[in-house]
Amino acid sequence: MRPAEIAAYEERYPLLDGETALQIILAHTPVLASETVPLAAAAGRVLATDLQAPLSLPPFPQAVVDGYAVIAADPSPRRRLLAEVPAGHPGAVTVTPGTAVRIMTGAPLPPGADAVVMVEHTSEEDGWVVLHRPVRPGDNIHPVGLDVQAGETVLRRGTLLGAPEIGLLATLGITQVPVYRQPVVAVLSTGDELVPAEAPLRPGAIRDSNQPALLVAVREAGGLPLALGIARDRAAEQEALIRQGLERADVVLTSGGVSVGGRDFIKPILERLGRVHFGRVAIKPGKPLTFATVGDRLVFGLPGNPVSSLVTFEVFVRPALRRLQGFRHLHRPEVMVYLEHPVQPSRDRLEFQRAVVRWHGDRFLARTTGLQASSRLLSLVGANALLKITAGPAVLPAGSAVPALLLGPVETFAAEPR
Repeated sequence: MRPAEIAAYEERYPLLDGETALQIILAHTPVLASETVPLAAAAGRVLATDLQAPLSLPPFPQAVVDGYAVIAADPSPRRRLLAEVPAGHPGAVTVTPGTAVRIMTGAPLPPGADAVVMVEHTSEEDGWVVLHRPVRPGDNIHPVGLDVQAGETVLRRGTLLGAPEIGLLATLGITQVPVYRQPVVAVLSTGDELVPAEAPLRPGAIRDSNQPALLVAVREAGGLPLALGIARDRAAEQEALIRQGLERADVVLTSGGVSVGGRDFIKPILERLGRVHFGRVAIKPGKPLTFATVGDRLVFGLPGNPVSSLVTFEVFVRPALRRLQGFRHLHRPEVMVYLEHPVQPSRDRLEFQRAVVRWHGDRFLARTTGLQASSRLLSLVGANALLKITAGPAVLPAGSAVPALLLGPVETFAAEPR
């Protein structure tokens, strides 16, 4: 492009800071409609409405130990055994003074009884039980509604449904669960040089890593991935596949074709189809990141370099996918880390450097994954953090504190003895 064309491009797409770009994205990202799914399919989904308990838990007075159901005020040291009540079987006899019922943990308290004596505090002989210590009303009994009261709100809208929540719903008999819909996310790679991973490499070709990587990233973020394939550097072909994505998905991700070259068609296509909200962000990697809306569809034009594509997905696309699904927490945890070695900042942009963070003694320590080139996927392999390195001319010395987004688990190491 000639200097005048570059100037026009930069004027059309002013350089935004990353936080402003993210706020624009989230301002155009609604929560999707809800759907009702079976309990078995609700794990990992976000609850779309408050849920109230249809019954109390426990629904009956319940023994919490193995022992004997008795009347606490009964002074008799020896009590005649009337029956045994195992869990799951309501007692058919009534406890009266001078009697007791053998009872198992979880079994309903028989009528007349108001306490349970632990088996360890008794002895049994010839159909009689002897109590070796006094007992008070309510001992070793869970009353009705101790855990949950009927009508109580047990889960709030926006709750991520995990193992405890699924278990609670099962206990309450709630088998149809209203959750927010998962977004369908269509992924398109662009470029004449790309071939699928399974294809032989012709001269000048490279295998497409962006589409398979982004499909996994979408799934890990809770979306439903849809592969659109690889589009050649032909505007009509790219537009046709983007239109397919818009018809079939809530979100379309493209990679490549968003810069200022003669074969970068994504921005003009999105201008024709909808509204481009921004086309450049002051970050490294990922400067040409583009965000547009076409009706109620979101479209992200991600850079073509593999690391740029995944980093911009992590920082900008993932929060939007979580907003669509109704998550309360959209962003990765951010912590302060201390550099284990000197780091060179970018001179003009906030840089997301890939790193391994570990907890050592009383602080997080960070070491980058080596060469931070945007084409080097190895810089992301094994990384559990993105360091947010502010632009500047001076090298950050070892020991400097910088913010980091945690992408995964952090290993813990004990402090070295002094």
